Amino acid sequence: MKLLAPLAAGLLFGLGLCLGGMTQPAKVLGFLDLAGAWDPSLAFVMGGALAVAFVAFRLAARRRNALNGAPFAPPPDRAIDARLVAGAALFGIGWGLAGFCPGPALVALGFAQPGALLFVLAMAAGIALVDALDARRPASAVPSGALLTAADDA
Repeated sequence: MKLLAPLAAGLLFGLGLCLGGMTQPAKVLGFLDLAGAWDPSLAFVMGGALAVAFVAFRLAARRRNALNGAPFAPPPDRAIDARLVAGAALFGIGWGLAGFCPGPALVALGFAQPGALLFVLAMAAGIALVDALDARRPASAVPSGALLTAADDA
């Protein structure tokens, strides 16, 4: 029963990505092509997502615990630093080159969509590389919350 809510949320999220066209790299690339054949339809998808997130975050701010009873934890760090900017730039470059970002790529992988496997493998390799680099840094140099293990995530 404890896994039912996350499963339902994941299925709903995946369905929304499919219906919104976020799992179609050509559609995403068309949205990102501001100087060419721009397809503005994904702006409505993103606007809808922002509206839902706005309401959800406002409701969550009034609660001490999640619906499963786990306490809400504030973000470990709100600073805009070089690490955040570099990560955002890599995310944007990957999205612009492949037409995928992590969530839609995982959904597309489930449908055996071309290119999704390569993107997910590259994403996993990037995550492993960052984890390996963080493990080599002194604990004081790693931003709080950066190293998450399976035990931390449970």
